[in-house]
Amino acid sequence: MAHTAMSGSGTTDADDPLQTAVWRLRSRGCWAEAEDALRAAEAVAQDDEERGAAACERGYLAYAATLHGVRDRADEARAALGRSAALLGPSSPRRALLDFRRGLLAQYLADAPQAARAAYRRAHAAATAQGDTLLLAFTWRHLAGLALREGELAEARHGFAESLRLREELGYLVGTAPALAALADAEPEPEASRLRAEAQRLFRLLGGVPTWLATQFAPHPAA
Repeated sequence: MAHTAMSGSGTTDADDPLQTAVWRLRSRGCWAEAEDALRAAEAVAQDDEERGAAACERGYLAYAATLHGVRDRADEARAALGRSAALLGPSSPRRALLDFRRGLLAQYLADAPQAARAAYRRAHAAATAQGDTLLLAFTWRHLAGLALREGELAEARHGFAESLRLREELGYLVGTAPALAALADAEPEPEASRLRAEAQRLFRLLGGVPTWLATQFAPHPAA
């Protein structure tokens, strides 16, 4: 089964230098450098697929800057992701990531859970069709988070468990600690305490690696 390399913003194609470079800079807080890398990529984009991919990265960078208080760029994020949606064809392999990011925007900036759920479900279906296991781990997680918010404990527990299972199978350790903590929120005691303790143990084992890199820049351990 194929899967893509995780960016901390969802997923990126393992061989896509644009997405890889922008993520590496952004994840280290190098906002100005990430902007420069993105402008360079936008300048050499030659077709709608490449322009759509650059717009998707532009929108995500603006979303992350807004969420983390660097600067309010919510309007830019919405416009860029909308442009990406117009440029990327229905069969583009990048549509799944785009839909996932549009879900993040709806959930965390617009506080529109129903729109977020619809976007995550589109991303989930596309990731399933493409065999993108890692993106599935993220869509499971965010759909479960919305279910938990609505008091749907059984659905939330299932989604969190699937997300954790996929991350463990892929060896995605930086994303495993927040997945354990998320599942704990849907489990009764004493299982909840056991899961949180395991999350803390893994966090320490990783040397305090900032697990927010695995949360798509969510405002809490929500990956």
